[in-house]
Amino acid sequence: MDRAAKIYVAGHRGMVGSALIRALKAAGHTQIIGRTSQELDLRDARAVQAFFAAEQPAYVIMAAARVGGIHYNSTAPYDFLYDNLVMAANVIEAARQTKVRKLLFLGSSCIYPKLAEQPIKESALLTGPLEVTNEAYAIAKIAGIKLCTHARQQYGSDFISAMPSNLYGPEDNFALENSHVLPAMVRKMHEAKLRGDESLTLWGTGKPLREFLHVDDLADACVMLLNKYSEADHINVGSGEELTIRELAETVARVVGFKGTLKFDSAKPDGTPRKIMDNTRIAALGWKRKIALPEGIAGVYAWYLKNLETARK
Repeated sequence: MDRAAKIYVAGHRGMVGSALIRALKAAGHTQIIGRTSQELDLRDARAVQAFFAAEQPAYVIMAAARVGGIHYNSTAPYDFLYDNLVMAANVIEAARQTKVRKLLFLGSSCIYPKLAEQPIKESALLTGPLEVTNEAYAIAKIAGIKLCTHARQQYGSDFISAMPSNLYGPEDNFALENSHVLPAMVRKMHEAKLRGDESLTLWGTGKPLREFLHVDDLADACVMLLNKYSEADHINVGSGEELTIRELAETVARVVGFKGTLKFDSAKPDGTPRKIMDNTRIAALGWKRKIALPEGIAGVYAWYLKNLETARK
């Protein structure tokens, strides 16, 4: 990439967007632009087109999304589908119209079938039913992938897509009603420790297997992909390591210092039983994750403690 060219990071103030800006600056990029949702509603096609026409970014990273955990996905499926579908379509189409040099669309590992063969290869897309608790979000992300694929096929646009595994890091959302599992655990255990609780009950059985990737590792991968990757097929980005939700909870408890008993409510949904992605293709490009999970969780907890008053909670 041309380090002096303008890069638009959609969702620049979120967890992923913030990490992207850190990584781009570290790589020497000097013209990074962003807009808050108040400044630019990505669901407004005319506003998005006007923004692209005025700013003429050379590169675009689509990291803006409505996100949340199982509970939020299950209770607001229309909002998840509509908002993410429309935002993706508007940004990708505006980028196509203004002939940006390259666009990177970020999806999610939830695009894959609930019972996909593990580790999940990119070829598993659309080979089976999705996990019902995040189906709406997944469908919107799949549509974004296909828009990029077909823009390349029909118009020659250099649009690529990357699918990260479960992400965590600074600037995460710690609101219990709509956060993902790891930040929710950090907050719950911190508050339980302060109260002196003897036990803490978490959702599900604790048996599902998950893969977690620090957001700074994802950002590092994104910069590499923008420089090295130019194919129609989406590409997985993961840590290559998995652990059960119970093991995750035990790790968080050690980091936070919660000494109580961990209990699991099996009446609550587990989601997909196992989800680890095959990272063969991105590894062949020379990339691998750098931040180990215990180290990453310790960093998240330190950030949370430092930002208790302003963290999204």
